[in-house]
Amino acid sequence: MIKTSYEFDQSILPAGSSLKTNILLRFRADIAESPRRNLNLSLVIDRSGSMAGAPLHHALKAAESVVDQLEPDDILSVVVYDDEVDSVVPPQAVTNKSALKNSIRKVRAGGITNLSGGWLKGCEHVKTRLDPQKINRVLLLTDGHANMGIQDPKVLTATSGQKAEEGITTTTLGFAQGFNEDLLIGMARAATGNFYFIQSIDEATEVFSIELDSLRAVVGQNLKVTLELADGVSLVDTLSLAKVSQNDAGQAVLTLGELYEGEDKLLGLSLLISSAQVGDLPVMKLHYSADVVQNDLIQSVSGIVDVVAKVGTVEEAAFASTSHIILELSRLTIAKAKETGLNLAEHGKHQEAEQILRALVKDLRDKGLNENFEIAEEIDQLEYFAGRIAQKALGNAGRKEMRDQTYQTMTRNRSDLVGRGVTTGDEVYAMPIVNQVGSGVELYCVREGGKLRVKVVSESYDSTKNVQFPRAIRAEGARYVVEGLELSSDATFYRVRGNITRFAQPGEADIFVAPKQSNFTNTGKASKGPASAADLPTADSVGDSILVQCVKDGSKLRARVVSDGYEPDWNMRFPRSVREEGMLYVVDEVKTAPDGKSYIACGEIKRFVQPTTN
Repeated sequence: MIKTSYEFDQSILPAGSSLKTNILLRFRADIAESPRRNLNLSLVIDRSGSMAGAPLHHALKAAESVVDQLEPDDILSVVVYDDEVDSVVPPQAVTNKSALKNSIRKVRAGGITNLSGGWLKGCEHVKTRLDPQKINRVLLLTDGHANMGIQDPKVLTATSGQKAEEGITTTTLGFAQGFNEDLLIGMARAATGNFYFIQSIDEATEVFSIELDSLRAVVGQNLKVTLELADGVSLVDTLSLAKVSQNDAGQAVLTLGELYEGEDKLLGLSLLISSAQVGDLPVMKLHYSADVVQNDLIQSVSGIVDVVAKVGTVEEAAFASTSHIILELSRLTIAKAKETGLNLAEHGKHQEAEQILRALVKDLRDKGLNENFEIAEEIDQLEYFAGRIAQKALGNAGRKEMRDQTYQTMTRNRSDLVGRGVTTGDEVYAMPIVNQVGSGVELYCVREGGKLRVKVVSESYDSTKNVQFPRAIRAEGARYVVEGLELSSDATFYRVRGNITRFAQPGEADIFVAPKQSNFTNTGKASKGPASAADLPTADSVGDSILVQCVKDGSKLRARVVSDGYEPDWNMRFPRSVREEGMLYVVDEVKTAPDGKSYIACGEIKRFVQPTTN
């Protein structure tokens, strides 16, 4: 069965007219002891040119870690894709882990991104072993935009929803900064799967593990909630991510996806009540249904909950204790504000977006919620994003962080997924620098579970406590000196007091003097090659350069750009002496030729050598 509960943001609502209130509903599969469900899993990994080097290396290591965590009764397939789609591991039981990992290690970077082809092949593999008693899932990882095959986000999103109706759920994983977050989040939402933003390439294994933990914990699927609102009650907003539709009676139907063992599925709603009299006020009937594990089988369960609010006089409401769920509702409200602010900014309404975020910061502080560390961290995030939006400088990284933070908070109830963000704040480069700590306190910024945290280095302070610190000047590895620290009211974290400067250790190189720039000088001169490809220098990373691949085009060998952001079918002026079919090259610069429909390789050319996973 499913346990349900609900709480309003005020334990007693004030009597009167036109009352707006928020409610938090909880759903949890009530299972005494849930056996682990077997998996039917397909890993679909982007091996296109933009993944060359460290990104693909870490993605393959993460895939190997998945193999290590599977059981013999699990089914695994592995698909890799660039412009071609290859099944390096066809669907099979995980009985020979060594052989599976050896197959994964042989993968090398290739050409352009046929995301749809790779994903659909993964869906096909899962379908061949489809079992309603198993978790049937495709994990799609990419670092770029689809530039071959089906590229229309609307088609891919709709197809993801259709596959979910067939029993195949998709989880998407965006790698680094080049992927289309709207597409990946859209596909995950349509399929009621999960989405992850792998911001730092070396955390791929950690994120894969989070998803595997989630899959093992799935005890219910297809949770749907229908709202039968009482007369005089209307739905203002949904504070949780859900697919919202209407039934024939015009009632809102919310699809919330999966239930996880030991984790509440939260549904936040903002309601408007036209009038409320003292006493018990019927607000709605809640109809829910889900497919839940019972007696080792998946069975459909359903139920109805009467939601009733307690209404008192204005004085009674004022003196009544605020509900303890205010923190959880605040997290959902913050996520909704980020979503709204981002949408406004992208429609050119930057000032309005900034005002919404800053108004929420003031409201949170007025309520004293900044005495909770996680809310204090969210306040720093809101101020950071408000400042970036006001300057029209949110950028690609900031947009991805906002979308990810919104998605995770409104979808899952896991502290290790919310508030993630490791992008260095640009303001760190402009900070005043000191070379001695003196009478101040030394702090250090580290990355923990996808988050930038600030810790105390100086003695006489508790180094295990976090420090509330401006998000705009956080940078992994940076050291700071502050005038002092003060404990929060509950003594669980520190706050910075006084001025903040950046600390540069005497005699050590300062890595935050200025943003790293490419050493390449743009000459505009066409590349020249040696006698053969064997004479080229080698590189095992792409960096700020551009990846090119040699492909067979009829009887000719052509050079094509495979890095994202270029036309994949344009010809290129490229030294013939070094052309070898299938070879990858790293080129300093690629210019558009005078004809406007081809490229010219410029600067030094290196032969790309994929680093091994061992």
